[in-house]
Formats: sequence, C-alpha cells, structure tokens
Amino acid sequence: MTSRAEPAIHADASDLELLRRFEPIVKYTRGEEFLPTRVDDYVAACSLWIERADGREELLVPRGQVTVETLGQPWKVEPGERLYLKFIEPLTIAELTRERLKAGGPSLREPDNLFRPDVSRLARVGYLSRIADALFSLTLLLRGRVPGDAAAAAVLEGRRLRSRDDRCSYYGRVVRQGDWIALQYWFFYYFNDWRSGFFGANDHEADWEMITVFCYATVDGEVRPAWAAYASHDYHGDDLRRRWDDSDQLEVIDGHPVVYAGAGSHASYFRPGEYLTEVPITLFQPLVRVARAIGAFWVRTLRQSDSLPLLSEISIPFVDYARGDGLAVGYGQERAWHPIVLDPGPAWVSQYRGLFGVYVRDPLGGENAPSGPKFNRDGTVRHAWYDPVGWAGLDSTPTPTRALDLAEQTITTLEARQAELAAAILSKHHEVEALGTQIAGIRNQAHLADRLRRENERLRALRHDLAGLRQEQAENEGMLAALRRRRDRLAAGELDPPRAHLHRLATPASPASLRVNRLVELWAAASIGLFVVVLLLIIAFAREWWLLGFAGLLTAFVLIEALLRRQLTRLVTSFTVILAVIAGLYLIYRFFWEIAFAGTLLAALFLLWENIRELRR
Repeated sequence: MTSRAEPAIHADASDLELLRRFEPIVKYTRGEEFLPTRVDDYVAACSLWIERADGREELLVPRGQVTVETLGQPWKVEPGERLYLKFIEPLTIAELTRERLKAGGPSLREPDNLFRPDVSRLARVGYLSRIADALFSLTLLLRGRVPGDAAAAAVLEGRRLRSRDDRCSYYGRVVRQGDWIALQYWFFYYFNDWRSGFFGANDHEADWEMITVFCYATVDGEVRPAWAAYASHDYHGDDLRRRWDDSDQLEVIDGHPVVYAGAGSHASYFRPGEYLTEVPITLFQPLVRVARAIGAFWVRTLRQSDSLPLLSEISIPFVDYARGDGLAVGYGQERAWHPIVLDPGPAWVSQYRGLFGVYVRDPLGGENAPSGPKFNRDGTVRHAWYDPVGWAGLDSTPTPTRALDLAEQTITTLEARQAELAAAILSKHHEVEALGTQIAGIRNQAHLADRLRRENERLRALRHDLAGLRQEQAENEGMLAALRRRRDRLAAGELDPPRAHLHRLATPASPASLRVNRLVELWAAASIGLFVVVLLLIIAFAREWWLLGFAGLLTAFVLIEALLRRQLTRLVTSFTVILAVIAGLYLIYRFFWEIAFAGTLLAALFLLWENIRELRR
C-alpha cells in the first residue's frame, strides 16, 4: 500500500533522526545474494596491497590483520601507484565444480532464491549487438579466468561473514547546502555479480551505491522532503532525481522512498522492471554514423515508417533486472536498517583513497573495484560528496519556501532593467535622430566627405546598439509575462510540471517487448555461434565458394530472423526499396553526363519560360 503520509520532524532534530525519518525502502530482485552491510567485517577479511608504478604488486598487510583503522593511516603512495584491498581468491575449476555439485546445479543460490530471466537479453536486440556481445564475451575469457569463479568465492565468503552479523546497514550523511538539507544514504556490498549472476556487464569486488533525499525547512521549522535522487549507471544531473509528489515516478510509503535495486549491479531505479542498457563500442562509431545517415535518409527522404533493419547502434546489450520481487529492506519490510552516521566521517572514509577491492587492470574500468564513498577511483573527491545539490542538478532550483520570493525578486529586477532600457532607448533614439539630421546637412558637401564617412560609420554603430537595446527590451517583455504567470501559479500553490527538468527518462521494458516466444530466444542465443560454425564448414569444404556461401548464409539468417519475429513483409519491403535505390544510383553513375545534360537543359527551358511569362503580364 503506497502512502505519502509523513509525520512532522523539526529542523533541530539530530542527523540520525532525520536520516531515520526518510530512510529508503530498498527492494531487491529474486536471486540477489549480496545486501548492504558494514565495511568493518569486509575489511577484516581482506588483505591490503599496493601496485607500484612499474606494475609490481606488493602485499602491505596480510589477510586478517587489516582493520578500518589501518585504512585510515597516512599511507605513502607515489604518483602512478595504487592502493587496493583484495577480498577473495577466485575458486579453481575443481573447487567451483565441487561447490556447484553441493548446491545441486550451476548456481550456488538457495532453491527458493533462484533468478530466471523472463526474456533472453539477446532476443531484444539485433544481429550487430549480438556480434558485439560475442566479441565482448571473448575478451572476458582473455582477461578473466573461469566464468563465475570470483563471484562464487564471494558468495561463500559473504555467507561466512553474514553468519556472524547479518544486519543490513547504510552509511548516512546529512549535508546542509544553502537552503537544502541533503540526506545521503550510502550502501556497501561485498561484491557486484551483475555479469556472472544476471548476464550483465561486469563483476567486481565491493560496490558502493547511494541515494539522496533533498529536504527543506518551512518557515515554522518543519523539515519536508522535496526531491529524491538515485545514482544509476550513466545518468547524470537532472535525470537522477524525481520530485516527491510525482507518484507515477517515485513510490513513497509513509514518507520513505522506495528504491528498486538492479540485480547484481545494485544500481537504483524509481520503478520496478527490466531496463535494457546498450553500451556503445567506440571502435565502431564511424560505421554507426554512416548507418544513422542511411537510416535518416530512409525515414526522412523516403518517408518510411521505421529505420532500416540491422542499422542500429553497434553496442553490447545488457539488462538490469530491478523487479523488486525479492527481499526488501527498510520500513515495514522483512529486514530493518541499522544506520551508521558519518558525522564526522571516520579516517577510512576521509583518508583512504585506494580501492575497496581488487584492481584487475580492466581498461574499460568496469571490472575494477570502486573507491570509497568520498573518492573516485583516481583519488579525486566525488561530486556527490562535496556538492550533493549540484550533483543532482538542484543548484538552479530553489526550495519551495524560496521559490515565490525569488520569482518576485527576479520580476522586480527585470522590471527595473526594463525602465533602464526604456530610458537608454529614448536617449539613443534622440542621438540617432540628431546624427541623422547632421548627416543630411553635409551629404552633398565635397569638402566634408571624410567627415561624412566617419559620421555614417558612427550612425551604423548607434543603430546597431539601438537595435540591440530594443531586442533586449522585447525579449524581457516575453520573460516578464512568463515570470508573472509562474509567480501567480506559485502564489496559488501550483507547482511546475514534475518532469520538466528531465532530459532522459529511465523506463523499464514494456510488457509487449517481453512477449517473445521461446523459439526466438533460442535463435537469438544460438544464431551467432551457428553462423560462425556453418561459415567455417563452407571454408573447410568449399573454399572456392566461400564468398557466395557467406552471402547466402547471411541472407538465410536474416530471413529466419524476420520469419521468427513476423517481420517478413517489412524485410521484403526494405530490400525492395534498397535494391531500387541501388539501381537508381547505378543508372546515375552509368549515364551521368546524359542525365546532367538533360537536367541542365530542362532547368534552362524552365527559366526561359518563367522569364517570358513575366514579360507577358
């Protein structure tokens, strides 16, 4: 049951009381193994390492001897060096096989906590994205080990640590910035198993996630929430936040915002569902630009209803499952929060600039562990830490208590500017008139030719300035009208549209897009590998026909895809138009001079006819 009832809390309440009043409810997807916990037990299970500038790895503190106090020490780190923790040792093939046999299947999860995707992620994208995904998987084999070995070790170690303390914790922080009160909730996870557990982009030791509730104090000192901002993958600024009263986007239960955490990735979403994310491959961006140009020509010039098949972004597809059908933590849920207030931040937060997990030298960065809540991986301070209001794009948005006053002040300032402009325009107009009269008097005086030239140049400059003043005056009139309308709405208690600030809205996959039959899923999973196998057989047994075989094989696979997705009519239409365009281009190439001659002749005859018609009028 969703409710927005919020018992009052006063601005002089303690940080803990404020955090508890609006602490989030986090709902996880079935199959999630790692929940927010304390840093202390994790650090105690780690060893501390440093990578030297020459690439050598050196053990600083062995496993079992590291504490959060250890991390807060002033470690000497030279430029090009990196501190990092190491949580687990990946399982060997024998160990991984043994653990899977004990679990009774490929997953180490409990039978009542198994994850099953509704639709294969590859069935949601085209061939180019599947090829990119296949290449990505091959790179994982080259830079990784046995798939899932690190995640399995983290699952086992995480269970051991939770047997000692299974409380769910967040690290809370209250930042008062201007008139805003930012309540930050930082969540720490032992491991991110998005790739191995949920077919996502990456696995890495440790994971930090965060949401912020932005509140303000009313004139009587009551603290009220206005916005919630959730950190989520590649979203930034305004797109991170939703307004508190936007019930279609932000779910609130008795004053507690609901967070739907991505399975394995732990990214935060406002609505439950499955979010398709495609990571572009920069290597293929020139080809993508050509494909987009062809697609634009297809839609705008040829006026077709959809883009050409196979001409989508070349990217790697991933799905972030944020269903909310698993365990939930927070107010009224099966698990409660045990908050830890960062006031002031302990030394492991304020001093340790290393990584909270192993550094694997991933060139894309996704497989490397994160740094702590205060720092980025490169040691710089996070934007969300030193400027939470700016991080969420709220620096240009006043609190509701100041919005009306600021609107009035802006109108007053603009009205004063209009008065200044009116006086300046009148003065400049008189100056232009006087100079025009002077120029008229000396226009035909040969001995004053130089003076006339200078005065004409001065007149042009004055006219330019006068035009600029009048343009500003006209624009200000429009602004004043809009500001007055907004002021009147605010005075009447009306707010701006709740999503006017959004540039890109994260939306889960629609139910229609999830209705894919099993045959399509099977084909999507097998098509790329099957294509390579058949092509290799053609090369092995009919090498002289490999090019023809490749073309035939490609045509066959495209036809099968269209048949399975019931898009054969669209495919035939597309190829018909493509062939027509190719034929037209060939004819233009083959008979270029004849076409150019005929076109020029027709243009000349048309101009001749139009000019003669004008004489006859």
